[in-house]
Amino acid sequence: MASDARPSLTGAGRTYETPSATAWWLPVLLGFLTAVGPISTDIYLPAFPAMEASLHTSLGSVQMTLSIWFAGLAIGQLSVGPMSDRYGRRMPLIIGNTIFGLASAACAAAPDIMTFSVARFVASIGASASLVIPTACVRDLVPDRREGARMMSKLVMVMGVVPILAPMLGGIVVTWVSWRVIFWASAAYGLICSLLVVRILPETLPPARRARLSPITLLSRYLGLLRHPDFLSHALIAAFSTFMSFSYLTAASAVFIVVFKFTPLHFSMLFGVFAVFMIGASQINGALVNRFDPSRILTASVLVSALGTIALMAVSIWVAHHPVTQGGLQPVVILLIATMIVALGATGLIYPNATMGALAEHAQVAGAASALAGTMQYVFGSVAGILIGFMPTGTPVPMATGMLLGALMMAAVLPMRPKQT
Repeated sequence: MASDARPSLTGAGRTYETPSATAWWLPVLLGFLTAVGPISTDIYLPAFPAMEASLHTSLGSVQMTLSIWFAGLAIGQLSVGPMSDRYGRRMPLIIGNTIFGLASAACAAAPDIMTFSVARFVASIGASASLVIPTACVRDLVPDRREGARMMSKLVMVMGVVPILAPMLGGIVVTWVSWRVIFWASAAYGLICSLLVVRILPETLPPARRARLSPITLLSRYLGLLRHPDFLSHALIAAFSTFMSFSYLTAASAVFIVVFKFTPLHFSMLFGVFAVFMIGASQINGALVNRFDPSRILTASVLVSALGTIALMAVSIWVAHHPVTQGGLQPVVILLIATMIVALGATGLIYPNATMGALAEHAQVAGAASALAGTMQYVFGSVAGILIGFMPTGTPVPMATGMLLGALMMAAVLPMRPKQT
């Protein structure tokens, strides 16, 4: 990999060789690491009914573990981002993925919903490292916002392959084995990520560029980021996009498995279809940023997503008044899926442009900026999960309500962006 490296940097008596942003293996590795979050969210969605029976609890309690997971990711990111600015990117990644792997093993062995929830929370704290630090690595290596959005699109493509496969594998596992195998596999994934960081990933933040922050200084820096119009507007767009996506994640299994009578395997295949469209949109974004300003792309994609969720709400209300009595792909179910594809597919363009817009002016504290933006996303996602969990089940309306609210709030935030973005 030496041919893909930049000139060496020195600091603290050591020599650091940072990888070039053009290294083919870099987005592959960073995407694989970032996929820890999506795979851990997506892979057990088809298992909700089976977990309800095994752990002797209600479907609402199992759904609530998603909110616990999101809350832990939010809390973990606030600390791991600044740690990566202080100690470099590699060590927090190694520690975080190891914690995630061990806690996932505890989830697999959990005898009841309470033990599972606690282990899941610990796992989310560890997984937060892989959500924050790869994005900070991109900012370390690519100062240009347009080039950064292009690289983020590559990263989304790589990290998206795993979530496409994850629900399918989860559906197969639930059908033929046990939901516990899902979490043994997650444990193995986390430990493999730790090994890959140890063996392959060079340090992207040399000692000379590391920030030594006291808690007071760190709090001041977070408050400063929130006062920065570029950061706040783009971070809010990303957060409301997450609110919309997590409304879908929380409610989808109940809608398609319980209401529309999909099998876990068929639901997981549908989940993969949604992921394919989101990843495809992210790759279209990589080509679009060569010709159009990322701000214009972001505006258009938010408006497309809003239109998709409005159509989704209309179809959901119709379904609520005309219940589907047969399983399979009825015409109204196909129409509902089509509106979801429009709404969710647009997030493949929203995420990379909003993320790089939030980090563009904050190269010196990329870890903290990435952490705060990520925390906002998962706080909003956790709120979405809680709201969906308290809504009545039996129709797609709660899912559509959450997705519509997230999309409309994204559209409302668009005018907050500074004119020059």
